[in-house]
Amino acid sequence: MTIDFHDETNSVDEAFVDMIQRILEFAGGREGITGDAEVSVSFVDNKEIQELNRNYRQKDEPTDVISFAMQETGEGEVDILDENLPMMLGDIVISVDKAKEQAEDYHHSLEREFGFLALHGFLHLLGYDHLNEEDEKKMFTRQEDILREFGLQRS
Repeated sequence: MTIDFHDETNSVDEAFVDMIQRILEFAGGREGITGDAEVSVSFVDNKEIQELNRNYRQKDEPTDVISFAMQETGEGEVDILDENLPMMLGDIVISVDKAKEQAEDYHHSLEREFGFLALHGFLHLLGYDHLNEEDEKKMFTRQEDILREFGLQRS
């Protein structure tokens, strides 16, 4: 799996980027992602993520993570799959400001918060969601299982 990182804040430590790379590859393996798959992870500030949240989710407030899945097809769209091309899973956008706030609020490390947010966004790219209680339980259980197996529990 290829993961492209973009730090628009110029503030994310390389150790965090490395950990996110490892947890997403680990999760991809656990979720059966095989072959060439591509994911983009961008780090932004609250202002940028609020703009994305407003434009794409009609919520005019900053959020912690937003995912844009490329494998979802909307009404009237056709799947275009070519075994010679990498599978574009999509984009994960993480607010560095929110990650810092939440790490402090939840009394755990920034490493754990970045890992959680990246994994949460990644699971959304794979089709997990939390729009109803049943889906939320499935997604959050999977999320915690992967974090525990990876060794990134709340401290």
